[in-house]
Amino acid sequence: MVFKSLEISLSALIAERERMNVISSNLANVNSTKEGKKGPYTRRRVIFKTVLEEVIDEISGEKIQVAKVKVDRVIKDAAPYRLVYDPNHPDADKNGYVKYPNVNPIREMVDMIDAMRVYQANLTAFNNNKIMIQKALEIGRV
Repeated sequence: MVFKSLEISLSALIAERERMNVISSNLANVNSTKEGKKGPYTRRRVIFKTVLEEVIDEISGEKIQVAKVKVDRVIKDAAPYRLVYDPNHPDADKNGYVKYPNVNPIREMVDMIDAMRVYQANLTAFNNNKIMIQKALEIGRV
């Protein structure tokens, strides 16, 4: 039970790292008009889920539910593509329009800042729990 708080923070760190990877991919493909043989790149989003785990408290012997966060899945955003008139572009349709990804760089940057702050908050919680465990071990040595 002592290390469960570390596991909870670690699960959030792993989930937020995956979120940052997806956001980075979205930003890297902001102008990709071809995704393989298909149309333009489609923005991805990360969906999280809460995973409940029952543990037994070592002191009281009671069952306690611990909630962790995990990535449930990565989905494609259904928002429409951007249409830009550029008849000279190799991917232009017969009317001269090019479909660009449905990625908004400003939204992605805001999401990236949010993910970084959540990651930092969980890292701080992890480190504070680690310090408390170290202090408890020091007290036990005396």
